[in-house]
Amino acid sequence: GILDTAVVDRGRNVLSCSRDGTARLWDCGQSSCLGTVADCGSPVNGIAVGAADSSLNLGSPESPPSEREVGTEGKMLLLAREDKKLQGVGLQSRQPVFLFMGSDAFNCCTFLSSTYILAGTQDGNIYQLDVRNTNAPIQVIHRSGAPVLSLLPYRDGFIASQGDGTCFIVQQDLDYVLDLTEADCDPVYKVASWEKEIYTCCRDGTVRRYQLSDL
Repeated sequence: GILDTAVVDRGRNVLSCSRDGTARLWDCGQSSCLGTVADCGSPVNGIAVGAADSSLNLGSPESPPSEREVGTEGKMLLLAREDKKLQGVGLQSRQPVFLFMGSDAFNCCTFLSSTYILAGTQDGNIYQLDVRNTNAPIQVIHRSGAPVLSLLPYRDGFIASQGDGTCFIVQQDLDYVLDLTEADCDPVYKVASWEKEIYTCCRDGTVRRYQLSDL
């Protein structure tokens, strides 16, 4: 089963991650697999791709990349793994960059910037890490013990949804938290945003739209 996908650059290439522990790069034009970026030996629940900080060593590819591979240079792939590990891999080089051990299975991950990343675990922790030094997290946000199911960068902060129906917006440095929904049993699986509107999808069969005033 494919558990998550990510679009590279303008979309000529896409990435997928699977229960078989692999993350693969695909060429949309020819519907072909360009290669396996990572093989973890553990299900990969979520992925994210983003530009990496220029100070980060992403490694060099062992063989020249295919001419069908577009926009992978300078990018890093995040892997949220079932075995409690968050991994960073150079997208073009396929070389490991970092490996961070969490408290439980990682469900989702995202880039806040080229240096800061977020990842959420099954036991309700949201880790903020600096990719230049992943020995210790910058902060760990824990609002409930329910699984963190999705994370989305938003303005100067992020939106998180959890398995107990909670969905909230955290502004920079935790100064301000806005609850869209409190715990109401049904999981909110995914959050999407468009300008000042936020959309959530829930296991109760409802897609909800929130209109936000200026935060």
